[in-house]
Amino acid sequence: QVQVVESGGGLVQDGGTLRLSCAASGYIGGISAVGWYRQAPDKQRELVARITGNGSIDYADSVKGRFTISRANAWKTVYLQMNSLKPDDTAVYYCSFATSRGTYWGQGTQVTVSS
Repeated sequence: QVQVVESGGGLVQDGGTLRLSCAASGYIGGISAVGWYRQAPDKQRELVARITGNGSIDYADSVKGRFTISRANAWKTVYLQMNSLKPDDTAVYYCSFATSRGTYWGQGTQVTVSS
């Protein structure tokens, strides 16, 4: 059984820093992409950052220059370094693994940025 677990969320002040971590366990199959998404109250889930199998990295325009995605452990661990956080970054952050066996999501971790 595949499990995806995020950690590292919390409450920070405007301009603060957080590092999110995500780990997948179990037989997950071939991984084609890993990414972070977020969903704020009353808004749709949106892509924050993603690494694809060929190594290309995409960021949402709103986080470029502030957030950095990275991976480790044969693609089964993914991080999101978040600097210069803003109140608009407040959301539940989800980790996602796109694989040959389907797409797996974590349960989400809350990030709250106070002004």
